[in-house]
Amino acid sequence: MASVKLSLSDPMKQWVEDQAKSGHYADAGDFVRDLIDREKQRLDAIAAMQCRVDEALASGIGNRSPDALFAEAETRADRPD
Repeated sequence: MASVKLSLSDPMKQWVEDQAKSGHYADAGDFVRDLIDREKQRLDAIAAMQCRVDEALASGIGNRSPDALFAEAETRADRPD
């Protein structure tokens, strides 16, 4: 595993150390890795949503009623991807 050296302000360093000591993480590095993993997941979800928005915009103007659109959205929300 590669290592990275980070410079943090004293309050940030203390906060990271406190998080590591909370018992949820083995050490400060474990906490930082978890933060990075969660940020990657968040950015991946945003990118996926942006793709859906782009596809919707590219599909043009639809002719379905708002009720039909909401019914389909509810159906899709109930299905796993």
